[in-house]
Amino acid sequence: MSSVGKVYLVGAGSGDPGLITVRAVECLKRADLVFYDGLVNPLLLRYTSATAERTCRVNSIDGRALPQDEINRHLVEAALSGKTVVRLKGGDPYLFGRGTEEAAALVAAGIPYEVVPGVSAALAASVYAGMSLTHREISSAVALVTGHEDPTKVESHLDYAALAQFPGTLVFYMGLHRLEAITEALVHAGKSAETLAAVISRGTWPQQRTVTGTLADIAARVRSAELHAPSLIIVGECVRLRDSLQWFEQRALFGLRIGITRAEGQAFEVIDRVVELGGDPVLLPTIAILPPEDWNEVDACLRRLDDYEWVVFTSANGVRQLLDRLWSEGGDARRLGRAKLAAIGSSTAAALEEFHLHADLVPESFRAEALADALKPMVVGKRVLWARASRGRDVLPTELRAAGAILDELIVYQNVDVAALPEAVLTDIEQGRLHWIGLSSPSIARNLAEKLTPAARARLGHEVKLASISPVTTAAALEVGLPISAEAKVFTWDGILDAIVAVRSVPL
Repeated sequence: MSSVGKVYLVGAGSGDPGLITVRAVECLKRADLVFYDGLVNPLLLRYTSATAERTCRVNSIDGRALPQDEINRHLVEAALSGKTVVRLKGGDPYLFGRGTEEAAALVAAGIPYEVVPGVSAALAASVYAGMSLTHREISSAVALVTGHEDPTKVESHLDYAALAQFPGTLVFYMGLHRLEAITEALVHAGKSAETLAAVISRGTWPQQRTVTGTLADIAARVRSAELHAPSLIIVGECVRLRDSLQWFEQRALFGLRIGITRAEGQAFEVIDRVVELGGDPVLLPTIAILPPEDWNEVDACLRRLDDYEWVVFTSANGVRQLLDRLWSEGGDARRLGRAKLAAIGSSTAAALEEFHLHADLVPESFRAEALADALKPMVVGKRVLWARASRGRDVLPTELRAAGAILDELIVYQNVDVAALPEAVLTDIEQGRLHWIGLSSPSIARNLAEKLTPAARARLGHEVKLASISPVTTAAALEVGLPISAEAKVFTWDGILDAIVAVRSVPL
């Protein structure tokens, strides 16, 4: 019989994946099973290899809703089967999060558990909207109030007379559908109708929207703006700070949904960069990176690495695949012997640095032609190894052999097309809900073109724009009918994002 597992009730923060705590990440890494609720950013699931199941206590997009009792039962049953379970909850598990009910169910069943606090919406969303809930000249107290009481209560437990007299900032959770009733109750209880108020929708997400006003008009303003839940209501003088302190909405990619066409396991750095710039990264893999069909040729080459005077890398994948295999076969960087290392660009050179290796040569322009031109004077009559993908342009081998290099091409990974685009993302393209798609190679451009429906193609260049990593990729995209709206000056994913920012910054 298996031993009883453990449950971690974990706060995920309020949307921005960077707001998760170190302890929460540790729990996700050790989990066998993750139950995450509808307010959790799914980007956080990259920290776990566990099975993940989405739970919603209210109707979700797919129409399903789980009663709290059923969620409690799932937690208990999973732990009784011996699993380490993470219950990942938006914001903080206990602050209006019903985590105490889940903890009580675990106690009743004799399940060991731990609670990991999270950054709650009141703290995060207010700051991201440019408001400080406390300020020595404005407010020395904060009241956190539910705007959505238990509907089975006969009468409200909220004392609006006390709230109206509260000497500080009021923050109402989950009250968007009752906004008019809340503001009217405060005014009726004696609070001035001219008191400043704000409603923050989707706080800390790239879709964050904030409407400000007074208790007298905030409900009408919010209706006009068509804000949606989840939302936070803030009442008090701190709202005035927003005019000078808002910062999140000023980020270069704020509000833009960016399609990332890299292979699924290779996209995390780009995802982090998009989030940092305020955008919403959408994984749109058009290729997959796989190991070689067998390692025999690679292993044979690794045994004679010291034969080579140059080892050339044209991708970070090539670096990692070759050197990871070298390590797994009992070797290390010493096996490179006298070989000098060439990298096609800064990202590839950075991958070498992960293995504490410096690139001896990186061309000024990150493309095969420039790499070949830089190498040709140095490789005449010398043995050169190119760690490459299963497919790619023939510029480099043609040029180096013509220059007199003795070149061996070694396939260290397969670059293959995915069978289809994710259905949800394809729908987003068809409906114009994806603002940009980055194309980082000619093969990615061609594969994307093959997978797009006519409805999706009709959106390109208008609601959905394409950004290319290089002139070579741009040419390949144009050949298959993909319009390019921006082209990177530096041929990296950072260059793609910079190009998008530059287009956005051009006045209309």
